This record gives sequence, structure tokens and C-alpha cells, in this order.
Amino acid sequence: MKITFKNPFGIRFKLVFLSSFLLVIPWLGYQYILVMEEYLQRGQEQTVLGTAQALATALNERPELFDEGSYSPARRSEDLYVYPIFSPLELDDGSLLDWREYQQYEVDYDRRNYLRTPLNPVRYYDKDGSVQFKNMVGEYNGSLFAYFKVKDDHLVYRDREALSVFRSDFLQLTMLSQDGNEITRYVIAPYGPEPIYPFHVESDYSNPTYEGRITGQWYEVESGYEVELQIPMQMLGERLGFAIFDVDDSVERSISTVVATYTLANPKSLGSLRLPTPEIDRIVAGMNHNNSRIQVVDRSGRVLLTVGDIQSASGLQLARSAEEESVNKYWSYLQNRILDPLYYQILTKPSNDFIDELYSDVAREGDHINSALRGNPATQFRTLADTQTRLLEAANPIVSQGEVMGAVVVDQNMNGLRTFRNQALEQLFNTILAVMLISALGLFFFASRIASRIRGLRNQAEGIIDDTGRVQNTIVPSGNSDEIGDLSRSFSNIVDRLTQYTNYLENMSSRLSHELRTPVTVVRSSLENLSMHENNEESAVYLERAEEGISRLNLILTNMSEATRLEQMLQTSEKEKIELNAVVHGCVEGYKLAYPESKFESDLPEYGIHVNGVPEYIAQLLDKLVANAVEFSYPNHSIIVYCRTLRDHAVMKVSNAGPFLPEEMKERLFDSMISVRPQEKQKQPHLGMGLHIARLITDFHSGQIRAENRKDCEGVIMTVVMPLYYS
Repeated sequence: MKITFKNPFGIRFKLVFLSSFLLVIPWLGYQYILVMEEYLQRGQEQTVLGTAQALATALNERPELFDEGSYSPARRSEDLYVYPIFSPLELDDGSLLDWREYQQYEVDYDRRNYLRTPLNPVRYYDKDGSVQFKNMVGEYNGSLFAYFKVKDDHLVYRDREALSVFRSDFLQLTMLSQDGNEITRYVIAPYGPEPIYPFHVESDYSNPTYEGRITGQWYEVESGYEVELQIPMQMLGERLGFAIFDVDDSVERSISTVVATYTLANPKSLGSLRLPTPEIDRIVAGMNHNNSRIQVVDRSGRVLLTVGDIQSASGLQLARSAEEESVNKYWSYLQNRILDPLYYQILTKPSNDFIDELYSDVAREGDHINSALRGNPATQFRTLADTQTRLLEAANPIVSQGEVMGAVVVDQNMNGLRTFRNQALEQLFNTILAVMLISALGLFFFASRIASRIRGLRNQAEGIIDDTGRVQNTIVPSGNSDEIGDLSRSFSNIVDRLTQYTNYLENMSSRLSHELRTPVTVVRSSLENLSMHENNEESAVYLERAEEGISRLNLILTNMSEATRLEQMLQTSEKEKIELNAVVHGCVEGYKLAYPESKFESDLPEYGIHVNGVPEYIAQLLDKLVANAVEFSYPNHSIIVYCRTLRDHAVMKVSNAGPFLPEEMKERLFDSMISVRPQEKQKQPHLGMGLHIARLITDFHSGQIRAENRKDCEGVIMTVVMPLYYS
């Protein structure tokens, strides 16, 4: 039985597997770009620090810029810090969403900020602290913006029939006139949640006069109410204060509590507006084109000025090339839908949609700022929480007369550098993937070509020898000059020599038979003449033995030439329509007479079975099978001859009870000169030609023959299958 082992790892797989080691090239490229990014970070760090040093140089030895009169550090709780606002605010949207990135700087005012006024002369405050508020003030485009988040458990609005503006919950604005001699008061007392209508009032809240330059909105919330204001900067003097007046009794409408940003309504008690000095603004404005966020802080860390925003301060600007703008739409689809999602499994995609929680226009903190305020320039990298954004921060001290007055802080996000790194990696990966794809396809087709040539050589090698073991084809030598072509030519040469040797072996029996018959005839005639002259008993015994040996030798020569003669006869024989079951029946009756010591049984149908063949050859086929069965059959066991039709074939079987066939001999049993008989059991010479002749006859009738061990008992079944004849 031929066993073939199929290797799942062919040449193509091995070549593709070996080519997969090319994946180390993208890894090396990735490591190279990471190192390059590190060097670029160091360069950007020096650039940012240089910007801070340049601006600090412009501010050095300018103590007047940090004068307390123009912009002093906060020393009183009444002072109001004005935050720069970078975008317009909607005051009529019903919420404080526009203020969300500034609300972290709001200031709380509660019972510690109680104010005594003529309307509230008794120093009293609710024990449960029912009234308190949060306030934040900012500046945008020449206007002062402010909001108030007031906690009040009982709202009392102004009576629509009343002329007074102080007998309800109201907001009071108190400011020092621009000449510094007069205090001006404005009251906001609405009839309900609505746009505000401010009134200018006297010190006793009389003579209310509408002031249209102050605008805003009053609306209710679950815990109380909120107010948004917009005041033109030209209305303001140097000092300003806010106060919340609370009325809890809707009948008496007396003021119960006042919470304010100041303690007394006089010019000295009102808070100062802390605004950037124009001189610092003019100096820093010249640095507003270096794609950075610049801040100037005083020695306490309070921010004096901010230019730029951190979201757009990427430091590195990448211009789009003409190739990128004219990219093919199919390549764009491949890049955006397939490659980018794959690349960004390992890459970090920068985003400008982030908020710097430490970005405060009131005060800045950090190791780099602390170092700069001690006189040492410093830089640091910081990663924002819950994001992948990294910030580069540099601080340089501002010195005047040997004393550190403040520091310049320059910030940039690393998104530009990270975008540059990602673009470099994308181009590297695209190039490497293209090269690897082309290489892999080339290796695949090369391996396929090699495998195809090897398979072709294998198919030719398998088709050289037929089922009978004869060499029937040859290998066509390849004209290629490589190793496979050389192997093909070597195989072709080997097959040619094997064919010559096989032909020599096939013809050797006929030549031996022809060459030996003459000396055998001479010996036989000599023995016959000798037997006529020698009459003693001792010579007769030797003559009888010699005669027996000559007979055996003559039988061997006959058997050796039988297959060759049969092949020659088969080549010239013509087939005819015969009734197979009649031929089998006649043969079985003859076997009963020829082998009287054996029992025969026939299992034949009543209908006729017709095949296209030669009756004499069919009988010779059965003779060989039956002779083989008789020789191997156990005594007192029948030899059964069976004949039936199966679909479009005729099936003949000869079965006997006897020893099983060895498994390794089932496929070789019908080869020439193959025998499984033990030497001691052979009564006459056997060359293993009987079953070989049976196969030759079966092949002549376009049939198949096989030997199987019986399953019902110990024995062997010889089966012959031939196609039926249809007229």
C-alpha cells in the first residue's frame, strides 16, 4: 500500500514565512523616528526657552511695569481680578455654559462678606447662611463681563406696582467715578427672570434713572438665581464692588441680609480692578507670531498678561504639499479607511480639543515657574490628564536691579511635533508596506513557479510506471539551466536507463527459454539413448532421476515463455460478444473432473451475462484463479465460483477457505514472478506467473482484478470486474 504524507508547509509558505522577517524593518524605522522625535523635542525645548529669554530680556530692568499702582499683586480681598476672555459671550442663552472654562476662577462670598448699609443698619446675618454667591469678572473687546451665582432659598421679585427699586432681591453695582471723587450706584431689581433693567440711584436709593449701557440677563435656577452682566470699560473708574441684597419677607419687604465684595461703601473700601498694564501688552504683542502661548507672571505667580491660546500653540507648522493636495481619491480612501485605523492602533493621534486645567489667568504654578522665580530658567513637559496631549513649558526670570520681579512663561503643545512624527511614520509604513507587498507577491509567484515545476516533475515521475510496475513513459528533460532543470535532465537519463534495463529483464525469460530448450533437448535425447543401452537396475535409478529433472526444467521453460506468448497473442486477438455465465459454468464442470479431491460450488444467475471478450482467455483466467485456490484451500472446504452483474459491470469471484494473504502482498500479488507459497509446500516449480497472467487477461478485457481476505472466515477471495457488453 502506497502511503503519501502531505506536507502542509510547502515552498510558498516557507518563502512567505521567511519574508515575514522583513517586518523587523518597520520596527527599526519606528525606533529611528522615535529617536528623531526625541531630538526634535530637545530642539523645540531650546526654541521655547529662547523665546522666553528674549521676551524676558525686553522686560528686564523695567520695574515700573510691576508697579503696584498699575498692576500690583492682590493684597486685599476686595480687589477684583479681571480675566481675559478670548471669545464673545452669549448673555441671553439662559445658562453659564459660555463661562465653563472660566468658572474655575470664580470667587465665593458668604457670611464672612456681610455688608452694613442704610437699608440694613443692624449687623445681622441668617444663621443658616441662606444667601451667598459666587462671582467671576472678565474682559473682552472693551467690555467688562461678570456673572453671579446666588444661593437664595426664597426669591422676592420687585412689585410691578411699586416705584421703589430696593424693596426686593436686587444686585447693586458700586463704582468710583473716573475722577476719583464720587461713588456711583446702580441697582438691578427685576420683576422676574428677564433681561435686566439697571437704574442709577442716589445714596438713599431715590431718583432711579434707567441706565441702558449696562446689559445682561437674570434667570432662576434650582438653588436661587444667576445674573450675567456686560459693562463698557469707559464707564468704570479705578474701583468697583458688587453687593447682593436679600429680602425674605414678601409682605414687609425689608432687607434681611447683604453680602458684598467690599466691606464699606467708600472709595478706600471698594476693590481695585486688576488689569494688565498697556506697556506689558505692547511689548508682548510683538511676540504674538511665534505660535506659542505667552504669559507674564509677577513674583507671586499671578498672571499679568496672556497672549495666545494653548490649543493653537503647536510650535511646529506643517505646510501641505502639492502632492498631498492632489492626492488620488482611491488612495485617500485607502489611507483614511484602512491604513490610518491600522496605524493609529499604535500611534497617538493629536487633538486640539482639550482644556488645560492648570491654565489660570489668576495664578500659575509649576516647578519651572518656581525655578524661574528663584532666578533659574527651566523647562518641563506635562501630559494633560485624561488626554494624550503633552505640553512643553518654559519659564525665564524677569530681573530688575538684581531682584526677580516676575517671569515669562512660554507654553506650546506637542501636537505639531507629534503630527510630524505621525506623518513620517505613515510615509515610512506606506513605503515599507508597498515594498513588502511587492516583495511578498514576487516571492509568492517565484515560489509558485518553483512549486509548479516541481509538481510537474513529480507528476511525470509518478506517470512513468503503471499499476503493473512497467515503465510506460519517460521524463521530458527541461531546457532550463537552473537546479530544477538539471534535476529533470538527471531523472530523464535515469528513466531511460531504467527502461532499457526493464526491457532487458522482460525479454530475458523468452531468451533464456529459447536458449535453454536446445541443450535440454540434447540432454533428453542423450538420456533416452543411454536408457536403451544401460539395463542394470542401478543405472535405471539415475536415469529416472535425470529424466525427472529434465521434465521439471522443461516445465520451467514453458512457464517462463507462457506470459510472453500470451501478450503476443493478446495483441492480435479480436473480441466478440460472449455469454460469461455459460463460460464460467463449463469451466466449473471441468474443474470437478480435473481436481477430484477438491469440492466446487458455483453461484451463477439464470439470466445471461454478456461481455466483450475471448472465451478461451476467460477460461484461462479462471484456470489460473482456480489452480491458485485449489493449492491454498483447506481440505474438505468448498471452492466457490460466483458470477453476477453490478450496475454496468460483470463480477466474477473465486473464494476458498485457507490462509490469509499477507497485507504487504495484496498489491504485489499480480506482479510478475511473485509468489507467497512456502518453499516446502511446492510440489512443482512455480515462478509466480499464474496471477500475473490472470491480470494480463483482465487488462485485455478492460477489467480490474484484486485479492482480498475473507471476512466471514479464514480464506481469500479473488475478484474480477469487467464491463458489460451492450449491443
